[in-house]
Amino acid sequence: MRILVQPHDLAIGGSQLNAIDLAVAMRDRGHDVVLFGNDGVLVDTIRELGFTYVEAPHVSHRPGRAVHDALLRLIDERGLQVLHGYEWPPALDALLAARSRPGVAPVATVMSMAVAPFLPYDLPLVVGTEQIGAVERQRGRTAVTVIEPPVDLAANDPAIVDGAAFARELGIDDGTPTVVVVSRLAQQLKLGGLLAAIEGIGRIPEPVRLVVVGDGVARDTVAAAADRVNADRGERRVVLAGERRDPRPAYAAADIVLGMGGSALRALAFGKPLVVQGEAGFFRLLTSDTIDEFLWRGWYGVGGAGAADFVAQVRPLVADPALRASVGAYSLRTVRERFSLGRAAELQEAVYEEALDRVRERPVRIDLRSVARFAGHQLGRRVQRARGRASTDDFNAKPVAASAEVPS
Repeated sequence: MRILVQPHDLAIGGSQLNAIDLAVAMRDRGHDVVLFGNDGVLVDTIRELGFTYVEAPHVSHRPGRAVHDALLRLIDERGLQVLHGYEWPPALDALLAARSRPGVAPVATVMSMAVAPFLPYDLPLVVGTEQIGAVERQRGRTAVTVIEPPVDLAANDPAIVDGAAFARELGIDDGTPTVVVVSRLAQQLKLGGLLAAIEGIGRIPEPVRLVVVGDGVARDTVAAAADRVNADRGERRVVLAGERRDPRPAYAAADIVLGMGGSALRALAFGKPLVVQGEAGFFRLLTSDTIDEFLWRGWYGVGGAGAADFVAQVRPLVADPALRASVGAYSLRTVRERFSLGRAAELQEAVYEEALDRVRERPVRIDLRSVARFAGHQLGRRVQRARGRASTDDFNAKPVAASAEVPS
């Protein structure tokens, strides 16, 4: 197959890394893959991996005419068969372009915590959790596949990653137990948990350190919280490492990892205890007692006691190296058994084949209900912006996991 993959942007993030990992897997299975998107730090990674990269036009509104025309040119020049958009703006780009070229199949992947309701219900859709998949099928979507964020176990093998160099660079190679979080410093979904973790690390009486790897619009807020804790403790209790194009050395240097989504899963490959971070004070350690919750909802949760729960989950691990080793071994078994990139690639390939079969049977269409929902969404965003309340990650702001229980 000749496939175009369009991440929603090429900044560092879980959805983008997932798109690139699966593009590599598709190429390794013999398919011709081109990457399309706006310029960002991951462009260098794409080129180093040997992919053809085509820069997308910048547009002020999504979907945009310039992107649509660029996709049509690529379809015609390269004989593309599948257009795969990650998150709703590229999904709409793919849908509209495929609608203009009979026989080309659009596919959407949504790794946000909820699916945009204006995506047509017959658009082939990939989501990242069983819970979201079940909700979308109940709403009437006809082609929903769950592909949990995969982990490339070969690339994320701690035997080939130098965590010691990362620790020396930051001056944290003194043997102090280290908690690492790799995260965008974003207002939505991330900030509350990061601030609670910073507060919590200051409450633990034993020697311990929190290293925050990432950057974003909430950088100044995170830095101010770190400065307060460091001043109160009289030591570098919190270290801000900035954004890293390759975060693997940070995972390798960690004794404990804090995270959500794809970042959490990559940590498992390094055999480290994982404390899953969510929203509204949620922190929970991955163990055999909690695994079912994460397999259903994804690597995320809602509700808890914030800094107090962070301390309750992390402090026993800080104090007991043997406990860290046993929980870390469980992490590694979990990722090997369920989240391999090879397994995800098989599922993704099947999604593409089924999408092509669908467009052979009937042309791509956009129903009036989807148009009306999109118009309503755009109007709501304008109202929010006028009131100064618009969120950046609009479909992470109302996660499915906040509204449904884990099935018994």
